[in-house]
Amino acid sequence: MCAGIALSWSELPLPVIERHALHLRAHDRGGEREVRFLANDRNPRIPIWRDGQLQIVRWGNLRGHSACLPRTAWTWKESVDSGAWRHVDAVPVVIPATLGYEKGVWFRIRVGVRGLLVADERGKAVAYMICEPATHYYRVMTRSDRMPVMVEETI
Repeated sequence: MCAGIALSWSELPLPVIERHALHLRAHDRGGEREVRFLANDRNPRIPIWRDGQLQIVRWGNLRGHSACLPRTAWTWKESVDSGAWRHVDAVPVVIPATLGYEKGVWFRIRVGVRGLLVADERGKAVAYMICEPATHYYRVMTRSDRMPVMVEETI
């Protein structure tokens, strides 16, 4: 799977940085500033592109904020393809990212990761990252048996 992503600071509009206090998530990577989004954060958030708009939304339901949504931050591509999310009016989205993080390993992402956007019982936006069985290379690199479904690439 993918326990975190990083997005280059330059990819984020200033109003989004200010509105969501993203400076608190900022890190320096060799002189390049980035914003990190981790699933195990106290307040897990993730960026998404929806209808041409960059939004920052809650990442999954690991902390149980919703009684009706799965208590996870990921979903299998197979369940999406089979229609398991149709009953909650899930909308496909792209999670922009320049890096992914899994089990202590940061890896490059060119465009982003596929995701699903749903609303909880209070109408709040919640995104789930879509994953699939790991390729051999990804499994060796991260020691994980599942990986994110990336846009226009496979590791």
